[in-house]
Amino acid sequence: MREFVGELYQRESRRVFATLVRLLGDFDLAEEAMHEAFAAAIEQWQQYGLPANPRAWLVSTARFKAIDTLRRRSRSDQMQDALTRRVEELSSINAERAARDIEDDRLRLVFTCCHPALAPAAQVAMTLREVCDLTTEEIAAAFLTTPSAIAQRIVRAKQKIREAKIPYEIPTHADFPERLASVLSVIYLVFNEGYSPAYGNTLTKPDLSAEAIRLGRLVLELLPDSEVMGLLALMLLHESRRKARATSNGDLILLENQDRSLWNRELIAEGQRLIERSLAARRFGAYTIQAAIAAVHADAPSAAQTDWAQIAALYDVLLRSASSPVVELNRAVAVAMRDGPEAGLALIDDILERGELIEYHLAHAARADLCRRLGRIAEARIAYERALSLAQQGPERRFLQKRLVELG
Repeated sequence: MREFVGELYQRESRRVFATLVRLLGDFDLAEEAMHEAFAAAIEQWQQYGLPANPRAWLVSTARFKAIDTLRRRSRSDQMQDALTRRVEELSSINAERAARDIEDDRLRLVFTCCHPALAPAAQVAMTLREVCDLTTEEIAAAFLTTPSAIAQRIVRAKQKIREAKIPYEIPTHADFPERLASVLSVIYLVFNEGYSPAYGNTLTKPDLSAEAIRLGRLVLELLPDSEVMGLLALMLLHESRRKARATSNGDLILLENQDRSLWNRELIAEGQRLIERSLAARRFGAYTIQAAIAAVHADAPSAAQTDWAQIAALYDVLLRSASSPVVELNRAVAVAMRDGPEAGLALIDDILERGELIEYHLAHAARADLCRRLGRIAEARIAYERALSLAQQGPERRFLQKRLVELG
């Protein structure tokens, strides 16, 4: 039974948590009650058997345990009654809105975390931690910052919620647009962590990517915005390549060496349809442009037949709408494929000389590859070693070590 509950925790805990936040209106209380409910499940299910709906049982048990916790914390019968009424009031308010608005509690919690009173970076960090259960290390890697900085953002966000008395309520349809940018950022970062984890010994985390795509579909149903279409298309096009990205031993296979017959054509077709819809709206943004870049790769019968001129041109457009050092790095790689390694290397060196991406392993890996192609072996080795010192993911580290061996 303990093993079964453990597996259920891995699969359902964040959904249970999201529902409890909606019912209780308190992150910490919901977390505590959820853990108590799972602990109770081990004992009671062993004795009385499994309930018909384990998730509903966990939510109900956790809610009653939360009320007991509130009563223990209160100092008077009057406060006990007030706290209990507040829990029931929050449950009633959210139940009414749930019938009208979002059907999924985890998506509901994403929007709650992305309240406009919170700083954008705090919104994303808090949602990744509380909704998706990413560690501070994983979030820090996504933000290219330190775990301590992420922890501070989350603490400040919770403090802001308490001090500003931000309600734990489902946003109305009128509130969705202003929260959409942060919501999409959260979904994309979750997908990235599933598609290419920052830490660990696996090349992908399929469950995380699947969850991000599921959330993307739900947002699109709720709000058919062109950038929602663009993000969903981008995730689907990347996801289509998952089976071709690794060997049977879990080692990394570069895009140029992938067996394209393994790419999922259904996901590619769906992604391309979404791009067409987004472009037709004429109000598309960065996600749609990135999806268009992924679509060019998907259209190429082979790596040699990739339209790198079009990809580089799309990166030019992307830089104008969403400039960042990572976008510059990706553009530099596209320029190298279009104009030759020297042109791309000059752009990467410029980025690194500015002090940007100096701690980003992929920047050094890209530089190493271009130096290798130019026959500048000593420089390539130094760059590969620098990339290896920064990489935290097992398959990437093995790939870099392989490159160093190949250099002799």
